[in-house]
Amino acid sequence: MLYHTTWLISKLDPIKYMMESPALLGRMARWQILLSKYDIVYVSQKSIKESAIADFLATRIEDEYEPLRFEFPDEDLMCITEKECESPKEKSWKMSFDGASNALGHGVGAVLVSPEANHYPLTARLNFFCTNKIAEYEACIMGLRAAIERNVKTLEVYGDLALVIYQIHGDWEVRGSKLVKYNNLVTELTKEFEEITFNYLPREENQLADALATLASMFKANRETEIMPLQMSIYEVPAHCFSIENEPDGWPWFQDVLEYIKNQKYPEQANENDKRTIRKMVAGFVLDGDILYKRGKDQVLLRCVDTVEARKILKDVHEGICRTYANGFTMARKIMRLGYYWLTMESDCINFAQKCHKCQIYSDKIHVAPLPLHIMTSPWPFSM
Repeated sequence: MLYHTTWLISKLDPIKYMMESPALLGRMARWQILLSKYDIVYVSQKSIKESAIADFLATRIEDEYEPLRFEFPDEDLMCITEKECESPKEKSWKMSFDGASNALGHGVGAVLVSPEANHYPLTARLNFFCTNKIAEYEACIMGLRAAIERNVKTLEVYGDLALVIYQIHGDWEVRGSKLVKYNNLVTELTKEFEEITFNYLPREENQLADALATLASMFKANRETEIMPLQMSIYEVPAHCFSIENEPDGWPWFQDVLEYIKNQKYPEQANENDKRTIRKMVAGFVLDGDILYKRGKDQVLLRCVDTVEARKILKDVHEGICRTYANGFTMARKIMRLGYYWLTMESDCINFAQKCHKCQIYSDKIHVAPLPLHIMTSPWPFSM
């Protein structure tokens, strides 16, 4: 032990006190002198996940001990594979429903989802007085009738009102006289299906049916109105022309300004309002060769960058060679001090800082003393 460093792992604080205390008296001092010739480093014992079960079993010793059996009964088998059978639920339809009652009116909405993930929205406005519970039953009945018309035999029903779901299950008693008739009608409709299940779904996961019900309750119509089916598109590129993302034609955000300064030309689809806006923006830009600069408030020229350079600058300033891990506003000021500019700089810096993985892990760690520190050599404050 004289030629090696020894790590002393212990949970007891007295050993740590004896090993690290600068001044000891009596027997503790003699022990410290005897152990001083060894290179001993005290380490506090931490919890180890792998030894948690072993420590628990060690504390619960039983008299009856059965030795482990190490023989394998089917050791002659090479491998075992499982064949997944096609479950009938994979071919089942799904239906979510919701009702809405507010000051503008009452509406119901339901969505049928086929096994191929095709959505069929249903909505209706209720021109009679009803409560929120009655609206939920109306939405469920509308969805069940639509499923019966499509000859659906296996259906999974989802609703965000636990009272209606548990009343249909039979777990809760139906006391309202009006709700009893609705419950009996739902029971009769369920007999048209070979297999049907009712499940509770949180409101935040039932957004489409909730939106349809709210739309029907707010849309005032005295007669039946047929509206074309809703088609939801997904845009990966923002429509605003001043974003750091490239436009559909592949040019950066400052291409219109650059083209007007160089050739005095407007975009082909620009109207009079767009042309007036471009002329106002050009006053704040300076062209030096092929490089476009933005004139700052202090008359300092900032080089305009495209989306590729902007992403590289964001990464370098936040976690790259600069490695500041600052928030969005500080990053934007630092980038402007470095001499770069784009129109959506501040919002892009905020979004980049919010999505940083390391910032999310270590942002809640406070490196400040829990109590104010006092200098021992300074005099104690007193009042005259």
